[in-house]
Order: sequence, then structure tokens, then C-alpha cells
Amino acid sequence: MDSLHRRNSLRLEEIGIGHNAGPPLVQSAWHLYAWKRAQKAAWKSPPVEVVRSRAKRARELGMTYKQYCLEILERGRYL
Repeated sequence: MDSLHRRNSLRLEEIGIGHNAGPPLVQSAWHLYAWKRAQKAAWKSPPVEVVRSRAKRARELGMTYKQYCLEILERGRYL
């Protein structure tokens, strides 16, 4: 564990202030491809009835349709 930590350790001066020194968001071309594919699938157009009901509920909550859909995707349940 120590050798792995020493190899991947970064000093604050090297990365700059405000960086959490976490792993890169995109680790490889495959991760980027998978992320883009999942994002495209998540925003796939649902049936018209679903869009209408979501738009109506978003208006009731004072949100835009896109904001409402993002909340659904983030929480995994309806508001």
C-alpha cells in the first residue's frame, strides 16, 4: 500500500490549490465511450405520454422539464 501511495502521491504545489487530488474523471478511451453511451441512453426520448406528465409535474414544482428529468436521473425516483 505504501509503495502505491508513494508512486501516485502528488504534492499540493504540483496540482494547485482547490484540487482534491482524486483520480482523473476519464481513465481511458473505453471509460469515455461508456460514459457517453450511458448519457445518450439516459436522455433517450420517452413516450409522449411520459413527457407530458413529466412536463406537467415540473410546472407544478416550478422547474423546467430538463431540471425535473435531471432530478429523476440523480435520485432514481420521482419527486
